[in-house]
Amino acid sequence: MRNGAVIDATSSYPSVQGVRRFNELLASEPRVSATAIQTVGSKGYDSFAIAIVN
Repeated sequence: MRNGAVIDATSSYPSVQGVRRFNELLASEPRVSATAIQTVGSKGYDSFAIAIVN
């Protein structure tokens, strides 16, 4: 996601920090099960998250 910047600990881009924070919130929420999925298409790379309330 974000051209790999999400896993780059030195990235200070606000959009990357937002994705990280979103993932942290999902991971810390015991009421949901979630995953992030990367997609590839004619317009390039994208991603989305799916979350299910348990």
